[in-house]
Amino acid sequence: TFVGLANYKHLFQEPDLLLALKNTLIYAIVTVPIGLGLSLLVASLLNSKIKGTSFYRTIYFLPSVTMSVAVALVWKLIFHSEYGIFNAVIEALGGQGKSWLTTPSTALGCVMIVAIWGSVGYNMIILLAGMQGISTSYYEAAVIDGAGPAACFFKITIPILTPTIFFVVITSIISSFQIFDTIFMMIPKDSPAFSASQTLVMMFYRNAFDYGAKGYAAAISSIVFLIVMLVTAVQFGMQKKWVHYE
Repeated sequence: TFVGLANYKHLFQEPDLLLALKNTLIYAIVTVPIGLGLSLLVASLLNSKIKGTSFYRTIYFLPSVTMSVAVALVWKLIFHSEYGIFNAVIEALGGQGKSWLTTPSTALGCVMIVAIWGSVGYNMIILLAGMQGISTSYYEAAVIDGAGPAACFFKITIPILTPTIFFVVITSIISSFQIFDTIFMMIPKDSPAFSASQTLVMMFYRNAFDYGAKGYAAAISSIVFLIVMLVTAVQFGMQKKWVHYE
């Protein structure tokens, strides 16, 4: 039965849409900048002349080649309220543990911690490749002029690395709008935190497979696509102001 725009009309009248959109935006706003900053820091450290760089690169990159489901299950055990390591450390320091994954105010934050931890390794490899493509002559000239490590990083590394940073930002934003598996695996379905932490893709999944509303779910996926396309178009439009190509 052809329903026209009825699914979209129902979608924009759905209170859960605002909650899912809010959670998705919060997730993207928090994880993308923090993940990028940590990736830049790690990449710059591993680009320096220190012992065991191959070992450190491997360690940092391991989360990226590990199944996200396995990673989520491990972190679920870490945040477990009764025998999790996280609560054990807090209690050892004199604090009091809590049910992190079943409390609506903390569940999404735990998911964001896992997402940041998992994204650093992949982004670090991309940024590190970009850093190693920068000619050493720039740094040698800057040192002769009296520039220190901080000045070299912010005046040479960052400007030349902006095309790589732009790529990392775009892919990270797209990935953040597609978050599903970590939330699904870490937060129990029967807890109040599951609904409170719902994202757009999670909302799509629940309507398509839990409720059997395939047409309604397709409308949600179309909205996700349009939002991602809009954000990406804005990023491409703004790149002229801060991305410098050699």
